Amino acid sequence: MTATVAKPKPSYRLSRAELRRRWQQLAADPLVAAIPYKVELNEKGAIEVSPPTTRHAFLQAYVSHELRLQRPDGTTFTECPVETEIGVRVPDVVWASPEFMRRHGAESEFRAGPDLCVEVLSPTNTRAEIGEKVAAYLGAGAREVWVVGEDGVPDIHTSAGRVPASALGFDLPRPPKA
Repeated sequence: MTATVAKPKPSYRLSRAELRRRWQQLAADPLVAAIPYKVELNEKGAIEVSPPTTRHAFLQAYVSHELRLQRPDGTTFTECPVETEIGVRVPDVVWASPEFMRRHGAESEFRAGPDLCVEVLSPTNTRAEIGEKVAAYLGAGAREVWVVGEDGVPDIHTSAGRVPASALGFDLPRPPKA
């Protein structure tokens, strides 16, 4: 007698165009706008939400402020949607060069990764989830991805792997205790 092995169901991913349409529908939905959390759309079109903490909000504001101070030639955003291979993800902070903004500034969600994408770790983040986001932002074209821990110190990633310093001219000082 032969055992029957169940074949895994294929993983369905939306196309970039389908994700974009779904994201634009969500962005226009007043019920979604009322969700008090960061909303992201995974590669299957499902909504994912992340509840904030005050430490997370402080670090997000701190990083955004420092990026603006250190590189006022670019544009700094908080919670800016970026199309990636794992869905429309929303880095906590992004910095975009003037060249990037000339190419992509009119898009309702960036169809390419801005120069710098920053994820501030939350207590609910897993290593696997953050690793997947780092790879997705780099795959979308980001030059650097920072993962900022509870201490406010960034781990800096590029397509060459983890690096000791930013090549974009940023030097993030340790934030004050909040």
